Amino acid sequence: MIRPEQIWLAVEPVDMRLGIDGLSLKIQKALGRSPCDGTAYAFSNRNGNRIKLLMWDGTGVWLCVRRLHQGRFTWPRSDDVTCILSEAEWQWLTAGVDWCRLQVKPPAHLQV
Repeated sequence: MIRPEQIWLAVEPVDMRLGIDGLSLKIQKALGRSPCDGTAYAFSNRNGNRIKLLMWDGTGVWLCVRRLHQGRFTWPRSDDVTCILSEAEWQWLTAGVDWCRLQVKPPAHLQV
C-alpha cells in the first residue's frame, strides 16, 4: 500500500453516505486543499464508530472504511477544521486506542 505524506483528520463529522466525489468536494471547499496532493484525508461519522479515508495514490483514488463494533474512535474536538496525525498516531487511532494519550506528559507535581 502507498504511504501518504500526511494524514489529516477532518474534525467535523460527515455523512457516511458520501463517496469519493462528495468527500473530495469537502476537501476542496472546507479545507481548501486538493484531494490529489499525496495527503490522506480521514472523516468520521457523528457517532464516532466509523471512519472513511480518502487517498490519491498517483493512479487513482482509494476510499477505505473502518467500523468499530464496540466503542468509538478518539477524534479531536477543537475549533480547528483539521488535525494532522503522525503514522504512529494513525495506527493507534485505527486500532481504536486513544492516540491522544501518546503525547500526554505527566503532571509536574508528580515525582518518582
